[in-house]
Amino acid sequence: MTGRADRTNDTTGRRAGYARWQATFDRWKAVASRYALLPLRLFLGITFVYAAFDKLTDSAFFAADGSGSIGETMRAVRDSSAIPALVDLALKNPAGFGYAIAFGELAVGIGTLLGLYARVAALGGALISLSLWLTVSWQVNPYYLGNDLAYLMSWLPLLLAGASVLSVDRFLADRRRRIS
Repeated sequence: MTGRADRTNDTTGRRAGYARWQATFDRWKAVASRYALLPLRLFLGITFVYAAFDKLTDSAFFAADGSGSIGETMRAVRDSSAIPALVDLALKNPAGFGYAIAFGELAVGIGTLLGLYARVAALGGALISLSLWLTVSWQVNPYYLGNDLAYLMSWLPLLLAGASVLSVDRFLADRRRRIS
């Protein structure tokens, strides 16, 4: 008799242990799902801020010609880009185009890090990445070695989902709900 009772208690104990484990796992899964896009947001935000500062602190970058200049880069990729007219537009004012890219990257990076107008920032990041892919990275063969296409694809989840945690957007949304 005691053998059967011990087996029943043992089975009941295993079921209770499994239920506790399952509940813990479900809580962790919910937290992981909630914060899943945060590492991507941090990576893209930091990368775009860094890229902006890299351009803004490099005096050669904004020159119309010369080694490391935006003008030289645009002339080098003009004939191999998907949209040569976009490159021609940049070549009309290479310094202006360089500043537009640098300040665009800075705004996108800061907006992404803070989660301020996160979807707008993600759209800006996607458009910058798309323009760079269609011009500078277009000739990279095979295509998956070009990083601008990977950045473009990385912006899409943030464009669709926004910044739902640890963001100014979430803070403002919560505040509006409390006031209403």
